[in-house]
Amino acid sequence: MLVDGRERGKSHKLAGGEEIEIAIPEPTAAEPDIAPPELTVAYADEHLLVVDKPAGVVVHPAPGHAAGTLAHALAAAGAAGGEEDRPGIVHRLDRDTSGLLVVARSDETYDRLQRLVRRRALTREYLGLVAGKPRSRRGTIDAPIGRDRHDRLRHSLDTDTPRAAVTHFETEELLPRHTLLRVRLETGRTHQIRVHLAAIDLPVSGDPLYGVPGDLGLGRQFLHATRLAFEHPATGAVVDVVSPLPPDLAAALETARGS
Repeated sequence: MLVDGRERGKSHKLAGGEEIEIAIPEPTAAEPDIAPPELTVAYADEHLLVVDKPAGVVVHPAPGHAAGTLAHALAAAGAAGGEEDRPGIVHRLDRDTSGLLVVARSDETYDRLQRLVRRRALTREYLGLVAGKPRSRRGTIDAPIGRDRHDRLRHSLDTDTPRAAVTHFETEELLPRHTLLRVRLETGRTHQIRVHLAAIDLPVSGDPLYGVPGDLGLGRQFLHATRLAFEHPATGAVVDVVSPLPPDLAAALETARGS
């Protein structure tokens, strides 16, 4: 259950006026037993993990994805805190967005990481390739988003359920027909980067829902969570982890440089 965009347990008490999202699975035939994905761990200690999620992996169980999720692999790696079916997970990535996620290994660390997220003290940087060129080298998109009025699969600025959303971007590299952007999230709404960039006429390359499907031969959106930085919730030390572009995005970038 999501309350105002944040995961809450079954015992959470409502104050009134919140926006609630509940996934109600439809009856389906039994899903095949899918093995959990292999974990690529970028940082680990007794308190937390930073994992590098590949594209195509769903973060936690949902209708149509009851097995083979990142959460299943995390449970085996000692993740803990929060919901039983999504242990230690305090923020998410879309299925076809690759990159870094921080995960708790205890209830105490989970609570402290959630506070970091609420205070917007978790630095989340992405590399995104967009079609076109921005009007300025850097900028901020401050525009509430929510579920689209006309298409329940999409999120947009045209919504009856707007929630504050802030995205910062700056130019990393100008290319002949594209621009590589470094994007930093201040909030974490569903599809936020993809919606915000499309709204300023900079659609993400390869994005089948909001951008340019199949651009540069891509089979998914060119969006990679490349950097996570935060104050360690137990030690106070700065944790700063970087993930390079995966091969499919690196190849698309090289194609864009020559196009």
